[in-house]
Amino acid sequence: MRHYTKEDIIRMVREDDVEFIRMQFTDIFGQLKNVAITASQVEKAVNNQIMIDGSSIEGFVRINESDQYLHPDLDTFAILPWRPQHGKVARLICDVYNPDGTPFAGDPRGVLKKVLQRAADLGYTFNVGPECEFFLFQTDEQGRPTTRTSDEAGYFDLGPLDHGESTRREICMTLEQMGFEIEASHHEVARGQHEIDFKYADALTAADNIMTFKLAVKTLAQKNGLHATFMPKPVFGINGSGMHTNMSLMKDGKNVFADPSDARGLSREAYAFIAGLLAHVRGMAAITNPLVNSYKRLVPGYEAPCYLAWSASNRSALIRIPAARGMGTRVELRCPDPSCNPYLNMAVCLAAGLDGIEKGLTPPDEVTDNIFAMTQKEREDKGILSLPGTLREAIDCLKEDRVICDALGEHVLTQYVDGKEKEWDAYRTHVSQWEIQEYLVMY
Repeated sequence: MRHYTKEDIIRMVREDDVEFIRMQFTDIFGQLKNVAITASQVEKAVNNQIMIDGSSIEGFVRINESDQYLHPDLDTFAILPWRPQHGKVARLICDVYNPDGTPFAGDPRGVLKKVLQRAADLGYTFNVGPECEFFLFQTDEQGRPTTRTSDEAGYFDLGPLDHGESTRREICMTLEQMGFEIEASHHEVARGQHEIDFKYADALTAADNIMTFKLAVKTLAQKNGLHATFMPKPVFGINGSGMHTNMSLMKDGKNVFADPSDARGLSREAYAFIAGLLAHVRGMAAITNPLVNSYKRLVPGYEAPCYLAWSASNRSALIRIPAARGMGTRVELRCPDPSCNPYLNMAVCLAAGLDGIEKGLTPPDEVTDNIFAMTQKEREDKGILSLPGTLREAIDCLKEDRVICDALGEHVLTQYVDGKEKEWDAYRTHVSQWEIQEYLVMY
């Protein structure tokens, strides 16, 4: 990873003809925000002197305590390749601080840093590799997004069936210019659905990369007259988009999850980490799957895992252990979707796994059968529970899980729950077109 000093940033801004710098940060609901400054203000930026009005950011602070400061992570400096090459635009990803110089408790990046520090105190480094899916849709005559696609492709298909292939290729090439290592890109199962996988990194870098990835995908799709969406289930009756999250713990340069002497090649820590995820995944659901719409993806029949089980190969299980062993040994949590805040997602995953390790938890038996094909009684006999079925249920599970609440911190928990309860109430009281079609004439 690159390591920059203040002097490096000032020099690069001058030598690379950078005219604007976007000071980026993320709100608690995962929306990327920024303040744009001109190159003349770069010294103020690298000295943590750029101020924002936190009361205008949802979930941040009240009007009477609004001033906050952006502290840029200098190692995140990057030039945005899709912006003009004369008078370039760069970005710095920032942490949010209070006026007294203390980290702001409502900053999601800070929430992740706290849990990472807890892992570091135990000697661990947390690595994450995300698998981000998205849809590319056509726009109408006014440039507004639709859910139409002329795409005729399916899983792993290519052009001319895959009408999004050129945009996907452009996204990959642009991200590589920004330092990403793209491992794979392909068409997904549903028409108009795509996946781009980039190399794993330490969790903080991985979360930063997801935010950059989303911005690049949406920006380049728009440039090509398309609309990119990370909405989990934009079209009824077809597969939704997930963000499978691959996780491993490192210690002294070795993968803690690997143990060649075990029949599955997994260590005691790996089993405990799996057990911790299973113990807390219902409490995590409002974070990993944060929208009303998220729970329309988490239903049987569309490859989305909704049952609490683990397996070394079974893709109907919530947690899968991919085939790679040794340094590649990892735990894949399959429920998160790409609408989640990646900083909070990784924070709660790590907190749950560490809880399993610290308590020495043991996971239930591996499930090798297709869980989707089981009857409800068969699942009950095997003790297989389900994820929450609605955002309302997920919020209630979150409030009851002390480990996940503590990982988020009181400020984020309170603001997040308040925002999500408002979202649920707005959905609950809305009269949908489906209701009109079903009931208006009949009753």
